[in-house]
Amino acid sequence: MYRVVAIVCGGLALAGCSSTPDWLSIDALKPAPAMETVRFETNPPGAEAKASNGQSCHTPCALALPTNAPMTISFALNGYLPTTETIEPVAASIGLPELRPNPLQVELSPAPPKHVKKPAKKPATRTSGKTPPKPATANTAPPAPAPTPASQATPQPPSPATQQAPSPWPATPPPKGQ
Repeated sequence: MYRVVAIVCGGLALAGCSSTPDWLSIDALKPAPAMETVRFETNPPGAEAKASNGQSCHTPCALALPTNAPMTISFALNGYLPTTETIEPVAASIGLPELRPNPLQVELSPAPPKHVKKPAKKPATRTSGKTPPKPATANTAPPAPAPTPASQATPQPPSPATQQAPSPWPATPPPKGQ
């Protein structure tokens, strides 16, 4: 019987060397860092408060944070500039560190308005659905006007102020039947 007990104990000892359960590990004996609940408030409320350890909430809210090191808290809200604040552990009278400031109050600044560039206006084009008239051909050229006594005088070139720019549309043919 003693042999069976010795063999079982030896087998358990060898098995224990190959894999140790978490509840027997030395790390399980270390104390967890002290935690403190820190309250976050923003003006205006509703901002997302995100701690450097990954925890987040929407203000007003509170998070349980470890007191063993300083932490940064980022605040973000649409229409406002993002803000980052730091909370630091401070020695307390009871011996455990406390995070300060607690509660953390933040005033968010409005974001400047975004300037949207207006697209440049393109010149208007005619899109009435009608096709432009066909240009006059040699067969349908209008007859030259008969000279009048005023036009027989020496022709004066028109002044630049009274000249009209040429039309982008072709000249219209005279109505048929004349």
